[in-house]
Order: sequence, then structure tokens, then C-alpha cells
Amino acid sequence: MGRSFFHLHLVSDSTGETLITVARAATAYYSGISPIEHVYPLIRNDRQLDRVITEIENEPGIVLYTLVDETLSARLQNACAEHGCPHLSVLDPVVNLFQSYLGVATTPKVGAQHMLNAEYFRRIDALNFTMMHDDGQLTENLDQADVVLVGISRTSKTPTSIYLANRGIKTANVPLVPNMPIPSVLETLTRPLVIGLVASPERIVQIRQNRLLALNAGDKDATYIDRQAVTEEVTQARRLFDRHGWPVIDVTRRSIEETAAAIIDLYRSHRLASIAQ
Repeated sequence: MGRSFFHLHLVSDSTGETLITVARAATAYYSGISPIEHVYPLIRNDRQLDRVITEIENEPGIVLYTLVDETLSARLQNACAEHGCPHLSVLDPVVNLFQSYLGVATTPKVGAQHMLNAEYFRRIDALNFTMMHDDGQLTENLDQADVVLVGISRTSKTPTSIYLANRGIKTANVPLVPNMPIPSVLETLTRPLVIGLVASPERIVQIRQNRLLALNAGDKDATYIDRQAVTEEVTQARRLFDRHGWPVIDVTRRSIEETAAAIIDLYRSHRLASIAQ
């Protein structure tokens, strides 16, 4: 049976990130069905909405939206109803729940979640730090990190670090290279949470082979994708982590998001323990 498709219109007066995240989370529940996404960010006036409505008319489908302006929202609802398109203001159920519990009227503001507040600048600072401390760079500053990820090649250290940085967590990562000593400072860190990342040898070999193919590198380094050599790398990494008592996360069957969620949970516990001392 072939994959089926449907049109999914995401209409936002801000960046559209919230809609994209919600839509993709919902779509994941349906195997064999994929959305054709039409994303319309920064829709804040009638002229911009006219273009959106025209595209919905041409490609009917599900419409999800976040529009603070009640007039624009009503126009979009009417257009969807006229063309038989199911539609939902995705934040309304959550906002209504908050309002019923808090008993306070809302004060909607376009793009309020993206205001340049202290949290925003904390994330930017974390991202700058993470990019400067990727792949073992500037190890003399590791004590300034919140989290340090350690692992052999192809254990998703860099993408996981960047994801954590976007959550405001300063993350450095240090690669374990065969026959090369780890930075001495790594063994004496007390402030950052050091976490070891591992994966099954089979998974590591598969990713490395794909990497070499993408780089047209062929078999220039046979040990890099040798099953026995990779198994020894993983074994040595686990021994290192165990010797230092570093928590270990197996990323074999985890997405970057799942790995990051586990790290954030460990980091929260680490911070609470540090405060309690």
C-alpha cells in the first residue's frame, strides 16, 4: 500500500514554530500518511490573509492557526467553513484551560513568546558557548559548561549539544579518539554534569559507513568502520565512564530530542544536588 498525502495549512502571526511542532507531533500518530505542509508565518493584515485563503481554496485540507487578531481569526474561520476545511486555533484549548483555572482575563500579544527577554539572551549565550566548545575545542574552559558530553565518533554529540543550547544549557562535547588521551581537565571537573554517550557497535558502524559514503571517502580508514575495532571503542568508552561515575545514555534507538530530554532530566537533578550541598 502506497503512502497517502493531505494538505496541511499552518497559519501564524508569529514564526509558526508552535504550529509546526504540534502538527508534526500529531502526524506521527499516522503511519503511511504524510502532510504536504503549507506554512504561512507573520500573517498580520488582511492582504497577507487574502493570499493564505486563496491557497487554502486551491489546496483544501486541514487548517491549524494561531492568530491573536480576532478579526483575522474570524475571516479565516469563515473561509475554512465555506470550503469545508476542518480548522482549529491550536492554542485556544490550552488558553481556555488556563483561564478557567487562573480566573484572569488574557492579554494577547502577537509574538509574545519570542520577546527579547532574559531567557532569549540566555539561549543565545548558550548557543555561542556550545559552538565554540564543539568537538573538543577550548577544553581549558570546560568548567564553564553546564553539561559536557563525551563519546566516540558518531554518537550524536554535536546535534545533541546544539539542541541543549537552544534550551539555554551551555554544552560542550569531547570526542574519544582511539589511542589518544582525554583532556586532563575533563577528569577533574566538578561544576558541569559530565555525561557519556554510547551506541551499539552495529549502529556506529552503520552511521560511519553512511558518513564515508557521503564524503566519497571510500575505505581510506578501514578501522573506522571495522566491527571489532568499533566494539573495542565502545567497551573502552564504557570503562572510562564507569571509572569516573559519569551517567551513561545509550543513543542507539533514541532521537536527538529523546536523548536531550534524558540529559535535561539528569541536569535538573544535578543542579538540585549542587544547591543542596
